Amino acid sequence: MKNKARLLSQLPWLILALMLGVTWFAWDHERNTTRKAMQSQFDFALRETVSRIEQRVQGYAQMLRGVQSLYATTTWRNRGAMHDYVEALQLDANFSGVQTIGAVEWVSEQTRPAHLAAMRRAGIAGYALEPEGLRAAYAAIVQREPSVGRNLAPLGLDIWSDPVRRAALEQARDSGTAAISGMVALKVDEPGAARPGFIMYLPIYAQGRPHDNLQQRRASLIGWVYASFHMSDFMASLYGTQSPGLSLAMYDGTEPVDAALSYRPEPPQAASAQAVSAIEYMVVAGHNWTLSLRSQEAFERRYGRSMAAEIAVAGLLLSLMLALLAWQMIHGRARALRLAAAMTEELREMAQRDPLTGLPNRALFSDRLGQELASAKRQNGRFAMAFIDLDYFKPINDNCGHGVGDQVLKQLAQRLQQSVRAADTVGRIGGDEFVVLLAQLSEPDSILALAEKLRLALKTPFLVEGHVLRLTCSVGVAVYPRDGLDAIALTKSADHAMYRAKEAGRDCVRLFEGG
Repeated sequence: MKNKARLLSQLPWLILALMLGVTWFAWDHERNTTRKAMQSQFDFALRETVSRIEQRVQGYAQMLRGVQSLYATTTWRNRGAMHDYVEALQLDANFSGVQTIGAVEWVSEQTRPAHLAAMRRAGIAGYALEPEGLRAAYAAIVQREPSVGRNLAPLGLDIWSDPVRRAALEQARDSGTAAISGMVALKVDEPGAARPGFIMYLPIYAQGRPHDNLQQRRASLIGWVYASFHMSDFMASLYGTQSPGLSLAMYDGTEPVDAALSYRPEPPQAASAQAVSAIEYMVVAGHNWTLSLRSQEAFERRYGRSMAAEIAVAGLLLSLMLALLAWQMIHGRARALRLAAAMTEELREMAQRDPLTGLPNRALFSDRLGQELASAKRQNGRFAMAFIDLDYFKPINDNCGHGVGDQVLKQLAQRLQQSVRAADTVGRIGGDEFVVLLAQLSEPDSILALAEKLRLALKTPFLVEGHVLRLTCSVGVAVYPRDGLDAIALTKSADHAMYRAKEAGRDCVRLFEGG
């Protein structure tokens, strides 16, 4: 009997230890899940940025190849043809970021007098090669387009004398492909007001002359066409809207040091404890760039919001309460055990439910997504995941107060649950972000129709405390297995489709289309 009494007296401490262990597990799981989700979003933004830079450089190279091809059908000094061609490109509308398109003529010391005479006959009064002095060879700027504003600066500048530009000229000449220079100050900028820039060159070879190997290319060279850019204009042309909360910087070369900094839209901020960052080395048109990306508070608030602190506090309180109840009810063991089980279930619910709407939170939704993936793989089935992001929800909080905003979110959660089937799952993963798991879809099911039903469910005005509020949402949908074979791939695809819906003007549904 004494041994039994001793064991019963230790029961509250055992319960306390067990509940603290459960609390720690729930806290650690929520913290790791949130961290992984934020890292996944950050990696997606990094790859998207690198892809946009590479695609934009390829687009500019293709544009410059059109200028290069012009000289396959016209003479080298047909200034009017180049002017008309560049004007037809409509740079501001189609190739934003381009500062200048120009032509550079390769001049040897032997052909220097003939070159000067030809340029003066072309009507360029006072034309001269700069800087002065005799050299073995020159690469002279002979035309800039569009011929307005700063592009009217004097011609004749010998860029062969500049080591940075010369390296890019030689690379383009020897490879026959586009080459980008290192960071330079553009010659058309005002002294003292220059911004970091770079230049893309393509070689021009004499018509009818072979240029299949290095020796032939050097022997056939007559000049280059080029496009110049300010790095700030080039980067601004990449985005309609850049991912919020990300600090981006570009460096010339492979060392992210201040001396090589070519672009940073805003001063760097102090890193928070949960900030994520990455350095990406890129080779664009034969030249090295280094991209630095780091998260800021806005990004971390959106993708890194965690319930870990709430879980820890709630778990600690429940653990103490259970231990105290066990101590008080030591003679009612059966009743105490039932109460402990109920409190444990309550803790589990708190760890897996959004406290405002009662919907599954990120952890529970991830668990159900994993179950649906396993079921679909076993049965060769299919299902869909929809990302729902509210359009312009912030003004409701700002104008009507957070209490009204919370009531709207509660009503919205009820509408979403009423619009799905019993097998489906509606979850809340952020402030105004919801996600829906459309389970066990049969072939006749129209995924677009199901997603449209969710969108339309939110169109009816919300009546809260005398306010009539109207909301719309942007919906992105990814389908298993077409758009991803695991949770991460499906989540990224649905998120990408949601941003496509935002870019399409909001209040619409977009299916993931790849890319």
